[in-house]
Amino acid sequence: MPPRSRTKGAVVLAVANQKGGVAKTTTVASLGAAFAELGKRVLLVDLDPQACLTFSLGVDPESVEASMHDVLTGAAEFGDILLECADGVDLAPSSIELAGTEAVLLARPGREFILAGLFADHAADYDIILLDCSPSLGVLTLGALTAASGLIIPMPCEMLGHRGVGQLLDTVRDVKKLLNKKLKIIGVLPTMYDGRSAHQQEVLADVGQRYGLPVLAPPIPRTVRFAEAPAVGRSILETARRSKGAAAYRAVAKEILART
Repeated sequence: MPPRSRTKGAVVLAVANQKGGVAKTTTVASLGAAFAELGKRVLLVDLDPQACLTFSLGVDPESVEASMHDVLTGAAEFGDILLECADGVDLAPSSIELAGTEAVLLARPGREFILAGLFADHAADYDIILLDCSPSLGVLTLGALTAASGLIIPMPCEMLGHRGVGQLLDTVRDVKKLLNKKLKIIGVLPTMYDGRSAHQQEVLADVGQRYGLPVLAPPIPRTVRFAEAPAVGRSILETARRSKGAAAYRAVAKEILART
């Protein structure tokens, strides 16, 4: 592994799509590992009450002493909940309690800026901070978009995968207008791609034109290796290093670095 680089502040990237089952968590875990391989200091933040990212990195969400819920409700300090994980990344874990966090934050002034403040305090400790957003456009996702400098939109190459992307883009426009003028869409990331399918080839060709957005390449292939990795608490870059899926995420990570 190359020596870890040092920068003045972290690039904060939100990975979001309010439609579930689009490989958001897989993308965060895999890109995090790929950035770490490139010598970057990486923090992954689990903002989903389902805590799939936390589990995927080998941490039992039910056993963590404190999670993002505790930080956002003022019961714990952000730096105190961070965990070192096997893929060379740090993790801010989630827990089921995060499901009630939005109700607490709704009454708090400036709630959209809480995450931005947390990350600003720790920006010098990392090169990249990746945010795994929940499949919704609630307070936590708005906070993530307010804190981020870039947005990655995972989307399966199926027509149903398009549903909701327009609504997400409307939200992004509102966030840029009212909360975070610096937010930039890094690109749509095609996921679960089967190159043998003519339909998926057509959808892939249509994505960029339909939304006027850059499309990250290569598309992430559909493979059982992604389902196997969380069982051992590692990313596909560790469990199947030479697989097409691992190679695709390494290539996408390099493209994202070039764009940011």
